[in-house]
Amino acid sequence: KLCGYLNKLGIKGPIKTWKSRWFFYDENKCNLLYYRTAQDINPLGSIDLSSASFDCKAENGEGVFEIRTPSRVFTLKAISKQAMMYWLQQLQMRRWEFCNTQSRFPVGSSQLVNEHLTDRTNVVDNEDFLPPVKTPTEAVGLKAASLPAPQTSTALQNISLKHPWTEIQNTVYSICGSKQLWGNNGNVFSFSEFQEHPENPDEKQEAEVDAGCAGAFKEGILEDGRMNWVRKARWMNSGFPGLLEELSRERNPMDKVSVLQQQILTLTEEVKSQKELVKLLHKALEAAQQEKRVSSMYLTAAEDKDRLELVRHKVRQIADLTSRLEALEQEKKELEQILTLRDSHIQELKEHVQLLMEKNHAKQEVIMALTEQMARELSDPLQEANTITAETLYKQQEEIEHLKDDIDAYKTQNQFLNSEIHQVTRLWTSVAENEKALLMKCASLQARNCQMESKYLTVLRKLQEAVPGLPSSHAELVRNLIQEALQWDVKEEAEEALSFELTSALCPSSEYDEYGFMTVPDYEVEDWKLLAKIQALEIKSNNLRSQEVVEKPLRDRWNSVGELSPSAELKSLIRSGIPVEHRQRVWRWIVSRHCSHLPDHYQRLLRQSKSTEHPACRQIELDLPRTLTNNKHFSSPTSQLIPKLRRVLLAFSWHNPAIGYCQGLNRLAAVALLVLEDEESAFWCLVHIVENLMPADYYSDTLITSQVDQRVFKDFLSEKLPRLMAHFEQYRIDVSLITFNWFLVAFVDSLVSDILLRVWDAFLYEGTKVIFRYALAIFKYNEEEILRIHDSVEIYQYLRFFTRMIVDGRKLMNIAFNDLNPFPLKVLRNRRSMHREELEAELCELEQIKAAYVKERAEQGP
Repeated sequence: KLCGYLNKLGIKGPIKTWKSRWFFYDENKCNLLYYRTAQDINPLGSIDLSSASFDCKAENGEGVFEIRTPSRVFTLKAISKQAMMYWLQQLQMRRWEFCNTQSRFPVGSSQLVNEHLTDRTNVVDNEDFLPPVKTPTEAVGLKAASLPAPQTSTALQNISLKHPWTEIQNTVYSICGSKQLWGNNGNVFSFSEFQEHPENPDEKQEAEVDAGCAGAFKEGILEDGRMNWVRKARWMNSGFPGLLEELSRERNPMDKVSVLQQQILTLTEEVKSQKELVKLLHKALEAAQQEKRVSSMYLTAAEDKDRLELVRHKVRQIADLTSRLEALEQEKKELEQILTLRDSHIQELKEHVQLLMEKNHAKQEVIMALTEQMARELSDPLQEANTITAETLYKQQEEIEHLKDDIDAYKTQNQFLNSEIHQVTRLWTSVAENEKALLMKCASLQARNCQMESKYLTVLRKLQEAVPGLPSSHAELVRNLIQEALQWDVKEEAEEALSFELTSALCPSSEYDEYGFMTVPDYEVEDWKLLAKIQALEIKSNNLRSQEVVEKPLRDRWNSVGELSPSAELKSLIRSGIPVEHRQRVWRWIVSRHCSHLPDHYQRLLRQSKSTEHPACRQIELDLPRTLTNNKHFSSPTSQLIPKLRRVLLAFSWHNPAIGYCQGLNRLAAVALLVLEDEESAFWCLVHIVENLMPADYYSDTLITSQVDQRVFKDFLSEKLPRLMAHFEQYRIDVSLITFNWFLVAFVDSLVSDILLRVWDAFLYEGTKVIFRYALAIFKYNEEEILRIHDSVEIYQYLRFFTRMIVDGRKLMNIAFNDLNPFPLKVLRNRRSMHREELEAELCELEQIKAAYVKERAEQGP
């Protein structure tokens, strides 16, 4: 127990007096209670330490320290410097323990937060910043209670005039209860008098049970004739296994009582834990039964009205989740305010420490000047005898001793203040960790909210398909619900931007992504609009869930990469996806490895395009407004990147006259411009794709190599996915009608922007083999859905937009690079050669047939 006598400075107008008081620390409320003597029952007052600061100033005298609360400053004095440091250190440590206990998360909060804070506290508690002070047993602790109170000059000086009623109560208690106290345990000071009633009803009941059992046992000891000890032993043996043996070993009745009390406490704790477990099981059972009832109601609903009611119930659940999210946001704002207050407090402490250091430095300079003066004077004994007397020298030496004492005091004060700053820093770190945990919890709740919205929209889409068979009133209601769902983004965008301003990196929410692509494409068909909304919600939910587990470790690995050089590790990193902040640098490095940038080559091509009009200029102008219409940088003729794209395409048409311009090059150049931003870098990226990555004649007039790749892809599709290829052949589906554009523009306008750019990361580094891998992975990703369709028209309709329904980029990447192995480049080259020969023979035969037909028509005449 932290207790002992201290002198407290009392101020009454101009009169200041020191009064001896008995101080006792209350662990439950973090208060320092003070009494006139150790035998008093009622305190004269208390000091709240939970928000107090401690200080010791050298100029106040030895053993004097201050406790500053928001409402008052208490000045106390210990009997020695060691006792003062012991009180300061113990109060500081116990306040820290109390604050640690109060700052824990409540039961049911995130397990990740509690575990992390526990680990953090354990690590910090092991630090020994301020060495512990040895306990002065003569002035602190229970032994000091048996010592007489320190005497004052007059008897009335130590009496508190502010609390007369308390003084009377303590005096009466001291007179009437001294004999009883000495009779019970022989100790005048008993801490049982200071115990308060427990606020928790369970604790109160437990205390009553303990007291009842202890009283009953004492009765059995005192009234031996009234109780059958054999029956009592049987009762103990049946209720408390192993207790009889332990009681038989204890000969002292008080020891037996303590054993019984310990057993009661153990069993009470066990009962409480079992009750908590039963409550949790009841809650889980109720949740499972509720989910079962809802599913049964939906499946057994006879009319669509009942199903619509269930849908409205889901909407209410979504609203409930939204309100919980707002509550967490409010809690986050409160933590930010607390953090701001902590920062201001730290700044004040730093300024105070700086002031003390400057003062200490000034005093050290004075000491050095006096020391040098004494050295000069002592160097000449004759001058010293003539100019200075023995009395003056004694005063100087005494002043030096005082200054040395001041230096020691300031060192102790600085050490104590450093300890305070260290603890404040620990508090700030704890608040920062709490804020991070809350941000993660907000992201998890938002992901769950997105999933609920997606399921709700899926139900609406099913109802939309059944609209023709519904009554007119029900059909109108379904249409209104769909319209409201499509308008959610407009209403919630401003709220989300305000609510998640600090968590934009953790849970982004915007109409456009980092490169300007629309997160929800604006389709004209109503059914497609709903599908786009569902897909955007699924992508958002998937990104939020994978942010901390996948994306953050990947970003840390990229941050550790220094100078880029080809390696297996870099290849694996690029396949996993390049973060936005590193993509531009990596793409520039890849292009520079394969294309030697000729100085002033791009500018010369631009001058040539201005002086002479290229034959492909008209086709380029026609294709510019049709480039990436779902991107805000190309959506209108006045967009800022349209002129840059025009110059890049014209420069390439002059750079490679054999190709000039081919439809599809505009999309390749547009993606390069979005990532690289610089015109010349985008131009060389287009050159790298057309001349290095793609085979020859891929963008020629006949597109012969593009047709060859379609035949090669069909071969791979038959080998890797035979069931799907057989399904296509059964319904006479030509997949090249869908996949030809994939290969020509490397999936631009086919995949969502996030997955598209990951495909391009690997494509620029490894080549066209990546396109084959991802094309097969897309069909593998949707294989089961395609196999469930048994109509050729419906299959073609599904293949038109099924790439847009891919939301899990990590799953698609694992299929492409893990599930489809092996994929040797040598096999790809051999099959390209074989199919090219076949296609050239077919084209030659077609040309012969065409020439024979022309000759026959010419011989027949008009």
